Amino acid sequence: MVATTDPFARPAPVDIAHHAHLTGVFAPQREEIDVDGLEIRGKIPSDLNGAYLRNGPNPRFDPIGHYVYPLDGDGMVHRLTLRDGRAAYLNRYVRTPMVVEEERVGHAIWPGVTDLWTPEADEVGTALAGTTRDLPDINIVRHGGRLLAMAEAAPPYRLAPRDLATLGRETCDGAMAVGSTAHPKLDPETGELVLFNYLLEAPYLTWSVIGPDGRCTRPPTVVEGVARSVMIHDMALTSKYVVIFLCPLRFDIAAAMAGGSVLDWRPDDGTRIALIPRDGSPVIWIDTEPFWVWHFANAYDSAGSVVVDYVQWSYPAGFAKESAPPACGLVRATIDPATRTVTRDTRSTHSIEFPRIDDRLSTKRHRWVSTVGKVVEGPGPTTALRFFDLEAGAEHKVSAEGMIYGEPIYLPGAQDDYWGAFTTDLRDDSSWFVILPADDLDAGPVAEIKMPHRVPAGLHGAWLAE
Repeated sequence: MVATTDPFARPAPVDIAHHAHLTGVFAPQREEIDVDGLEIRGKIPSDLNGAYLRNGPNPRFDPIGHYVYPLDGDGMVHRLTLRDGRAAYLNRYVRTPMVVEEERVGHAIWPGVTDLWTPEADEVGTALAGTTRDLPDINIVRHGGRLLAMAEAAPPYRLAPRDLATLGRETCDGAMAVGSTAHPKLDPETGELVLFNYLLEAPYLTWSVIGPDGRCTRPPTVVEGVARSVMIHDMALTSKYVVIFLCPLRFDIAAAMAGGSVLDWRPDDGTRIALIPRDGSPVIWIDTEPFWVWHFANAYDSAGSVVVDYVQWSYPAGFAKESAPPACGLVRATIDPATRTVTRDTRSTHSIEFPRIDDRLSTKRHRWVSTVGKVVEGPGPTTALRFFDLEAGAEHKVSAEGMIYGEPIYLPGAQDDYWGAFTTDLRDDSSWFVILPADDLDAGPVAEIKMPHRVPAGLHGAWLAE
């Protein structure tokens, strides 16, 4: 983070031309369109009917202050609908009150999440004075009759299923009254959506549950034993436990007020693992060495232990003062609640992210984990999809010349199953959605669907089967 002499001064414009996450495949897409009959190479499987929705940071206007990817940026949801071998595309901004006000004046008003300056009433009115930008730009969740654009640690925004129009903030019958992180987890067996939220002040960490009908069955419940505020992006879920890793990326408001970073990596604190029994029993804490986690693949109960697959980093790049590049890998942790110990098995040392499974296997034993990665290790964009067969100990890589890949998604069809992902061709800036047969990844795509305009690199999505 770049320190400023006065953190409360009105921020200057971001130098977009030289910002890695505002140029190239990350450059904002301000056009909103609704197009049917998309161009298709190959053939969309006839048994694959539904819609893929993907969210991501996409600033409505050129930003001011700081732009910290992936935390900053207005939400834009892209929807690809597949039906009877045809494809249609629709994209819409998540129109928060901040986006609506900025559209009224024609420029950015609110700065990034690490900036302390906020607009005053004479500029935005009393209702918005002193507010920070809402950022429902990370994930998409459908549950209990609601379609939700998820933020990092705040209430989501509800969208209209028909046209993705923004309906307003949503608390899900009070379960998200204090907010929700972007990665709640669905239990396919019970139909419950389990979520957590971290806070800057005590009680620092809560969890809650939404029943399959959309009603709150557990209101925000304090996780006992948390003494400080740390950033926690994702969680895992088993039939018995909510699994939360508290890595030592701490919020430091005093440093931010002095012009420094609001987030500080403190490895001396170590990482703490919370196993929160879903029946309300006391939390089980396990202390271990420091590491960082953005995303989990899945977790499940096994012979009294808890098995967790996730992408482990030695530290969070961009938030730590480290000279060596961060080490990364796909890790399986086996946690023993009785002895409060954890053992790890590294399944891959590739630089990967966005691990996904067949969502129908959430909380259960799974075989496959898909990720985005690279053809050649080192800095740069994600030029490959990497699939890991955890039973066979095998790996499959999918790549094509000039192509950049986004998060993969599992696509269960009526007869066969597939994987899909948005891609962008660096040679002509065209974007595509590729569909791969799950039982023969090396065969290549069965269909490639051309998007009517470039879909910027984004974050997470969901397949909504018909």
